[in-house]
Amino acid sequence: MNKITLKPGREKSLKRRHPWVFSGGIAKVEGQPRLGDSVALHSADGVFLGVAAYSPDSQIRARVWDWTAREIDAAFFAERIRRAAALRQVAADEGVRLIHGESDGLPGVVADRYADTVVLQLLSAGAERWRGAIADALTALPGIKRVIERSDADVRELEGLPSQSGLLRGEAATGPLTVREHGLDFAVDAEQGHKTGFYLDQRDNRLLLRGLVKEKVVLDCFCYSGGFALNALAGGAKSVTAIDSSGPALAAAQANAERNKLIHDGNKAEWLEADVFQTLRKFRDGGRKFDVIVLDPPKFAPTAAHAEKAARAYKDINLLAFKLLNPGGRLMTYSCSGGISPDLFQKIIAGAALDAGVDARIERWLHASADHPVVMNFPEGEYLKGLVMRVGV
Repeated sequence: MNKITLKPGREKSLKRRHPWVFSGGIAKVEGQPRLGDSVALHSADGVFLGVAAYSPDSQIRARVWDWTAREIDAAFFAERIRRAAALRQVAADEGVRLIHGESDGLPGVVADRYADTVVLQLLSAGAERWRGAIADALTALPGIKRVIERSDADVRELEGLPSQSGLLRGEAATGPLTVREHGLDFAVDAEQGHKTGFYLDQRDNRLLLRGLVKEKVVLDCFCYSGGFALNALAGGAKSVTAIDSSGPALAAAQANAERNKLIHDGNKAEWLEADVFQTLRKFRDGGRKFDVIVLDPPKFAPTAAHAEKAARAYKDINLLAFKLLNPGGRLMTYSCSGGISPDLFQKIIAGAALDAGVDARIERWLHASADHPVVMNFPEGEYLKGLVMRVGV
């Protein structure tokens, strides 16, 4: 096997079982490892540390597959994927994250199951190297009829990999792909939608919102296909205003509302194709007020290097939201940016409340649903963080 020797002292994180090796920590590469090939990791004094996938073009030069000297082969992936699937227990028609990257011992591999379909993202050189074995192992799971690839995220460029999408295993579905969540049915655009077509990580938080909105005036920002908006309607909201800059996403949200028969005389739904920042300023200037506001923006800071710029955007949008809340209202606010830590996010929201001139308290800290676990040795896996804020009366 090819071999990497680390610089003195650079083995400390690996001994704590953090699975990444950065380029600056490498003293020597022996052999001629190609993109995604397995390499044996050793400390400067020759101690074996683990087996990793090599990525010559990435700052993360190696990602650990295993902490023993086992062979990385198709059987390895079959075993890891069976184990990951066994930890997820959901009904056959529900959506679930089957594989959550490093937290399931499969760096760069993300797989979401929607009924009989798996949508797969391969985001690292190692995952790309073992595409076939991973697809075969997923297809072998009970009830799976097809695997669709959506390896089109920007992070693949950092690995020197081209974008790839399309049917990987099985036959194309004969009808639209749908998923049931807490009694609601959603269409999933696995081919063109965000990420794998739906945001499974917000499953529990959407249900939480449903219990907070009875007879409330609700604003859902960055609504995408209507996950929060539909739960607000299902929870008996007096009215729901949903905003997204994407016309197709907004059309999907409206279609999902109609699919679930959630629009009727007892409530009012408003769907706005618009820039959220600009619209919130118009609402502020026009004196509009809401009882509950949801802010679930896209990733403003993919890495820590973007944190400062992202912090300003998060503060601006939350400040505007605080100004739009009625006394006693709630703000449900999120960040999915890996470059923004939970502590920093809380400080940003505190600053926004202060500048908005409102007294606000935290009612809940929010996280991704349980099928998005975070292993203790990889805190970077906690990318989604959220707060439920209540403003003073």
